[in-house]
Order: sequence, then structure tokens, then C-alpha cells
Amino acid sequence: MGSVSEKGSVLVIGGGVGGIQAALDLAESGYRAYLVDSAPAIGGIMAGLDKTFPTNDCSMCILSPKLVEADQHPNIEIIAYADVEKIEGKPGDFKVTCRRKARYVDTETCTGCGACAEACVLADRIPDLFNSGLSNRSAVYVPFAQAVPRLALIDTGACLHFTKGKCKSPCVEACQQGSIDFEQKDKTDTFNVGAVVVATGSEPYDISRLTSYHPEHPNVISSMEVERIMCASGPSGGRILRPSDGKPASRIAFIQCAGSRDEKHNPYCSSVCCTYTVKEATVIKEHDPDIDCHIFHIDMRTFGKGFEQFKDRARDEYGVRFTRFKVPALEVAGPDALRIEYQKPDGSRETEEFDLAVLSVGLTATGNKALQSAGVQMDEYGFVRTDSTSPMDTSKPGIFVLGAAGGPKDIPETVAQASGAAARCGSILSGARGTDVEEKEYPPEIELDGSEPRVGVFVCSCGKNIGGVVDVPSVVEYASTLPGVVHSEGNIYTCSGESCDRIKEAIGKHDLNRVVVAACTPRTHDPLFRETIREAGLNRYLFDLANIRDQCSWVHSGEPEKATAKSKDLVRMSVARARLLQPLPSLPVSVTPSALVLGAGPAGIASALELGRAGFKTYLVDKEDRVGGNVLNVPAGAAEGELKDLTDWLESSVAELEKMEAVEVLTGARLAGLEGYIGNFKATLDVGGKARTVDAGAVIVATGGVEHKPDSYLYGSSDLVITQGDLQEKLAKGLEAKSVVMIQCVESREPDRPYCSRVCCVSALNNAVAIKDRSPDTDVFILYRDVVSYGFYEDLYRRAREAGVLFVRFDADSKPEVSESGDVINVKVKTPQLPVDLDISADLLVLSTPVVAAEDNVRIAEMLKVPVDEYGFFLEAHVKLRPVDFATAGIFLAGMCHFPKLVEEAISQGCAAAGRAATILSKESVTGEGAVAVVDDHFCRGCGVCEDVCEFSAIAVGEGESGNLVATVNQALCVGCGTCAVSCWSNAITMENFTDRQVEAMIDAVR
Repeated sequence: MGSVSEKGSVLVIGGGVGGIQAALDLAESGYRAYLVDSAPAIGGIMAGLDKTFPTNDCSMCILSPKLVEADQHPNIEIIAYADVEKIEGKPGDFKVTCRRKARYVDTETCTGCGACAEACVLADRIPDLFNSGLSNRSAVYVPFAQAVPRLALIDTGACLHFTKGKCKSPCVEACQQGSIDFEQKDKTDTFNVGAVVVATGSEPYDISRLTSYHPEHPNVISSMEVERIMCASGPSGGRILRPSDGKPASRIAFIQCAGSRDEKHNPYCSSVCCTYTVKEATVIKEHDPDIDCHIFHIDMRTFGKGFEQFKDRARDEYGVRFTRFKVPALEVAGPDALRIEYQKPDGSRETEEFDLAVLSVGLTATGNKALQSAGVQMDEYGFVRTDSTSPMDTSKPGIFVLGAAGGPKDIPETVAQASGAAARCGSILSGARGTDVEEKEYPPEIELDGSEPRVGVFVCSCGKNIGGVVDVPSVVEYASTLPGVVHSEGNIYTCSGESCDRIKEAIGKHDLNRVVVAACTPRTHDPLFRETIREAGLNRYLFDLANIRDQCSWVHSGEPEKATAKSKDLVRMSVARARLLQPLPSLPVSVTPSALVLGAGPAGIASALELGRAGFKTYLVDKEDRVGGNVLNVPAGAAEGELKDLTDWLESSVAELEKMEAVEVLTGARLAGLEGYIGNFKATLDVGGKARTVDAGAVIVATGGVEHKPDSYLYGSSDLVITQGDLQEKLAKGLEAKSVVMIQCVESREPDRPYCSRVCCVSALNNAVAIKDRSPDTDVFILYRDVVSYGFYEDLYRRAREAGVLFVRFDADSKPEVSESGDVINVKVKTPQLPVDLDISADLLVLSTPVVAAEDNVRIAEMLKVPVDEYGFFLEAHVKLRPVDFATAGIFLAGMCHFPKLVEEAISQGCAAAGRAATILSKESVTGEGAVAVVDDHFCRGCGVCEDVCEFSAIAVGEGESGNLVATVNQALCVGCGTCAVSCWSNAITMENFTDRQVEAMIDAVR
């Protein structure tokens, strides 16, 4: 536990998705968060993306609710357009100096209306950097449509007042608030906080340095530029046009590793480029299937969850072409064309012309002098230095790092590390939890008192995501004619902070008592709009959302008239239901401040350590007799480098767990049953054959994964054929071999198991280097399809090559052939690198097999009522923004039970799950669901069918007040799924918020 002298606040540097998530988790865990960003609006790189892989969700659609949530949170202060200049102090007591850069606009009075931008004499003449310079803006501007904070600023490098001193300043006259202030100066503030989180992210590589690709040519663009071109709200409205003449592009080349995996630029792999390129190519093909997309690559490193299948779909379903060739240079073939000469797989040469060449640029460090002066060490590439067993800790205690600030990472890993960094802050500031926060206050709920429905309808254009297909003004006008509708309006982005404020204003101005929003999916936006109307005084359940994006504009993108007609149908249905909505109570549910962690591998240990350090009672349960998971398989004699760090970490972690009063370790124990709900779970454990019950407010699943034992390549029938895990043990005992062959992707990246297992290549490289270090004369061959040494593991790949490890590529349809002859394994491989087959005689054959899900996952999933995917891995709530949450509230996941990952990544997720659990355990109560089942005793026959079908044990049959058997609903357990209602023969069960009358009204509306 911390001391009361600690500061109960944290300063987060960087307002990208990682910084936002860290601030939200900190604020929900009882700490005040200061979110500082050097840009004029938060959102980072993600705000400029079109879609996100592998689901192709609209990036801004899923990010915008986070922006608004952070902006409206009472314990988050957003300090945009500011630089951190100095960090002084120690854990629990830091002083951070920030310089707020002058916007030359009064932030207290500016409404972000945009009148100043429209009046500017340089309107549409200044390159808009948000659109990568592909469109223009004014000298005074709001950064982008959904900007948070939505405040204007003046570009002093363009504004004539500053550059010439002679502008008549029409912006001053246009601003009704009098917000323009040419005399404004920079301002310095100092914040006293307990910890600092570095979330400064990374920057795309500057393509102007890639001179061999002719970056000066207008049709040579970066991956960020193509994101804006693809985007419906971008400069071309989502039409794929070449910049040189504005004509549609028909042939596009994507050049991988532009600025990455290159000794002249950045030698490391940037981790994200392969998959984001696949996304860009598929999205372009969705825009126009006739556009030819051709990806030139070295290796395709699609190693994340679902990424390999995403790539396969791009090739097989969309027709994206993939050619393994490192393009050395582009040739200019004219003002609008580019030419690439490349080598085909059969060795022949081919020349093609393209309209566009997209350079898939990597990620570079942003750099921060304040961090270095504070004692934070950077690596040789300029990223914050961390180590594999404490991936969020910097060299300066009390300063933590997340996401791409510590090296290239994608969005899910960044978001997970954000929650992990919040947990690390909680570990050192537990004594100050709740000392610097304020409770959110809501206005009293508006009483309906039987008044007639007054419905407000808000129709979203979502830029052109919806408005580019659906005739939004027509839908708005139509909505105004519907019974009960007293107000209707269209919004460019209804989920933006400005539009949410408009909804609140309209509720007051027009006395609205029901609200309908026609926009995108309720999966991401329903909570935002319910919170918005509650802030205006309406009950959260007086709201309905018509999904006209997914169900209209997306699925009928080529049929605007039908999409518009269907949108009107959906709005009419929503209004019909909304008129019958009634306010529902959201009951507080008390929280048991303890956690249950299932699995004591690296992820589970990390979770238990963080929760225990934060002062929460934690039960760490593992079916084995010792904690450690797969780390226990690392032989002591093999502990060199990272493996030594790992075994040392396990030893010190176990020692700390044994001393922690808050953590109880239960080995030889299995989960036998779980009942309850968020804040109040009751788990039954089988501990050595004896039953034990524990109470927990949150549950973390960290059951790990196992190395697959293959059926191919003579494994199991020859002692000369082993797996990479077996090889570690042999290395510990002393390996004697003159020749070793390793085969990658054994029984993975195949139809039965199509995913890339992420860890296999790194494991093979580590073991190959270990062999060469101990015995330089031993021949080591690695037979591969793609070498997936992502991130800084590219250095390991380079070391292996320098040590003499030989890499031989084979295609998926030409697997190596293996036979045994005495004490020798014969391997025959057909490789595109040679005109003849290669025959290798080896003393040892090592198979790189995938990680597979633990057998217990399905059993645990059934008890916890959480999903697994088709391969047995647990399925998170949202692949990008909720990577360690289940859809079931109060239950989280971490480590290899989610998907194969390296130990560093498992530890990150373990900390993340602890951080997410802390957002519950730190509260005395959480708000329960209002839309639950209700039983009418007069109709209930007590038959028990509802009890049998309920998967959540939320309904039970017992003796009622009249002495008859009746069903009773535990509202805290009920999730509102409706299974009981549809199963009731007596029609005695009503689903609140989905009553028969409400559903029938929707049906009648479209008859």
C-alpha cells in the first residue's frame, strides 16, 4: 500500500488512443488524469485512419466515443496543444512543467463553430495536414470535424496578420464570441502528480528520404495519404483518385518496408505495415473491385489474431496480388504513371505500369527531451527503453510507457498496454486512490407524468460513410412527419462532442422526452448516447438507435435510393418503439473488492502482482503444483539473455507473491463452478479434491496455451525429430550436432489451423543463435515460408544471418520431404531460391509448431458464459478497443488463452487485465442493467422452463406470496438476453425495454 503523501493524480503525455485509454482507466480507478498532447486535438494517428484491421471498422466511428468520453469525464483534464518541457521529482511526487502553446483563440469562449475559418481570406488555400496535404483549409481552423477539444487555432506560419502584418482580419468580425486574440502568449503550467505515463506514440517515416522511389512525383504517396484518400470524409470523398490529375486510379502498387528493414533508414521491422497494407488494398477493392492492387513484399508478417486469415481473404476473395520482391526503385513513366520492374517467382522479369505507388512506411520514434532530462533512457532508435519482463516500466521509477512510444505496436497492443500502465500507476499510488477525484453529478430525471411522447430524431451523415450513400436531408425531413416527432435534424458526426451537446440542448429547448439517433452500430455507440441524454435529465432507457450505417449505407453502397428508403424504414421503426419507451431504474450493485485470477503463467502472475500491489485481495489459481506456466519449461541451463531475464523474473515474482498478504496462491486447484455477476462473483474451486468457495468482484482468465505436438515429419516415431520446446531442453543439457534443420509453420498457416502462431519464428531464431554461439561450426538451416521477426526481433534475424544460419524458403504447396536413414534425418526441399531441389542431411530436425488453446478453455468458457473462437482461444469484446475485456461485464482475459504471444506481450496483457479489473474493484458499487426480465405472478405457472434455459442463473422458481410456485428474477444477474421470455408458455415474462407492444409497434411500422 502507498502512503497518504502520494499524489492521487497522473499526467499522461500523448493523446492518441493509448493515452486516452490510460486516462480513462486511471479516472475510473480513482485517480485524476491530466491528458497532455502536443497536437491541437486528441486522437493521434488513429483519428486519421479510414478503417482498422482486421474487421475494417470505421476508425473514427469506434474512436469518437472514446474522445467524447474522455472530454466529458469529470476526472480527466485534456490539455491539448501543449508540450511537456520538464519532469522533476520521484514516484508519488512529480512536478511536470507544460507549455500551453498559444492558439490565438480564447479557449474559454470559442465554440468551434467554424465561422472564422469561413471568413478567412486564405480559405481553402493552406494545405490541410490532417488530410496529409491533399486538401486545403484556412489559416484559422478547427483540426477536424470530430476534434476534441473542438477549438479553433491560427496557423501563424500562414496567417497574413502574422506573416505580413496587414490582414484586415475578417475572422475577428466573423467571430460572434470575440474569441480571436492576436496578442495571446504561450502559458506555462506546473502539475504535481504521483506518476507519469508516456504515450507519445510514433510518427510515420518521412517518404521524402526515400529518393529512389521519386517521392516528389504526385502519384507516389505514403500509406497515411492513401488512408485519407480512401476515407469517406477525406479529400476525395472516398473515391480512389490519383493526385496528379484527379482521375480514378486503376492500378496501384504497394511497396512494403519503405523505410523499415533497411540499414540505410530504420533496420527494425515496424510490425504494423504488412497488415495495414492488406487492409488498404481490400478497402480499395471494396470501393472498386476493378482496381488492380499489387503488394510487393519481402515477408508478409500478419501475425496478429485473425491477421493471417485477413490476408488470405484479400488474396482469395478480393483478388489482391502478392509478389515477393523488394522493389529497389521506381521508374517515372510519365506525369501520371510509374513503372516497376520485378522478378517473378519463376525467375523471369516483368515490367508493369501503375497509376499510384503507395509506400508502406514504418514507424519512427517521436523523441522527447523532457523525458531524457528526467532520466528516462532511450534505445538506439530513439524509443523509450524497456525490458521484456517489465514492458511498461522505464528506467525512471514512477514514469511508465505504453504503445509505440516503446517501439512499433498496433492498436490492440497499445490499448492493452494503456490499461497496463494504469495498473502500474495504481500499484505505486494505492494510498492516494480517491483523494483527488470528484463524483459526476447528474441533473434530476425529468418526470414523464403520462405526458405525450415528444421525440427528437438526430440523423448522422458520418462524413460520407452514411451521407455518401443515404440522402440524409431526405431522411431528416421524413422523420419530422412521423407521429410524436417534434424535432429532427441532421449532423455531420452525431457522436462528436459538439453534436452530443446539440442533443442535450435540443432536449431542453424542445422538451424532448424520447430520443432516436440514426447512425452506426449500438455495439460501440449505444452507451455514449444513453449517457448524453442522461446528462440532459432524461432516463437512459428513453433512447433508441437506428443502425443506418451497417444496415443501409454499407450493405447498399451501390443502391443509394434503396439505402435511403430503408433508412426511412428503420427510423420509422425506431420512432414507433421510442414512443412506447418508459424510464427504467438502474440499480446500484455492491462490489466485493477482490479478484479471482485463473492461471498462474506470466499473464496471471502479472495480474496478481498488480492487483496485490494495489491492495486488492486476489486469489491466484492454477491447476499445476507450481506457478509459472510455460516459463517452467525453460531449463535452467538454457537460461541465457532473455531466457535468463525470464527465469529471474519468475523467481523474484514468486518470492514477492509469497510475501504479499493481499494475494493467496492456490496451486493444484481448478475452477469447478462460477455464479454471480459483476462485482459479486462466487467461485467454487476444487483444491486438491476439496471444495472451496471464494468471492470476487472481478475475474481474470489467464489459462495460457500449449505447444502443439504434430503428426507430421516423423514426429513421435523418430528420436531425431523434436519441437522447439524440446530443443531448449537439449540445449540446456548440451547439444551435440553437426547439422540442425528447423522447419517453420508446421501444421499452422494451413486450412485446419490457418493462423500464424506469432512466437515460432522468434523461438527458432533464438535457438538457432544459441546453437551457433555454442558451436559455430554446426550447420543450422531454417526452412521457412515467411520469417516473422517483427519489431526489434529483426535484430535477432540479422544476428542469425551474421552467425551463419542459412535460411531456405519454401512455398506452402511444396513442403519439405523428410525421411530417416540410420542416425541421419534427410530433408528434401524445393525452394524458389535454387533451380534444383536442396537435399540436407541433419543430425536433428526441429519443428516449429504453433501454440494451441488449452484443453480446459471450453470447459471454463461454459462456466463463465464467455465465448471462444473456432480454435479454442477466448474471444475478446472488441479486437481493437477492448482487447482484454469479455462482453460479459466483470470478466477479463490475458495472455496466450487469448492468442499466441511472447512473454513480454503476455505480461503486458496481464497488467492490462489488472488495470481493467481495478476500474471495478476501486468502486463501492457499479450500476446494474435496467433492461431486465420481469415476471407477472398472475400468469406464471411455476413450470421452471425459464429457469432451465437461463444461462446466467438469473431466474429461479420458488414459493410466492400466494403459496404457489412462481419464477423470480435476480435483476443483478439478469443480462436482458430475453431467452426466458421467448421460452415462457404462459407469456408471463416481459423484457423491460423490449416489451411486446414495443416490438409489435416496430413490426407494424413496416407492414
